[in-house]
Amino acid sequence: MHLIKKIRGLDAFRLCASTVAQAILLVTCLAGEASAASCLPPPRPFVPSDSEAAKAYADLIRSDFELYIRDIQSYFRCLEEERARAFEEAREVSQDYGRFLELMGE
Repeated sequence: MHLIKKIRGLDAFRLCASTVAQAILLVTCLAGEASAASCLPPPRPFVPSDSEAAKAYADLIRSDFELYIRDIQSYFRCLEEERARAFEEAREVSQDYGRFLELMGE
């Protein structure tokens, strides 16, 4: 009987984990627009100070640098898109404020 309770507890845990995973997926989908506006820089490639380790992992390090160069270009594009989006939003807000001031007779 004790084993059955343990198994039922695991089922509840699986159900809870499944619900949490679905909630995370839903939040991610709903927040897609907001996360598109956040630009994250890529991590810098690591180069060991030990020349022997650098030689041993040269292919991996080279690959990390190539990945960084590709990702930093995407990061720059993201920043430019965010700058343009924020500039347009600020222009729209400024117009909204002007209309508000007109309504108030100022």
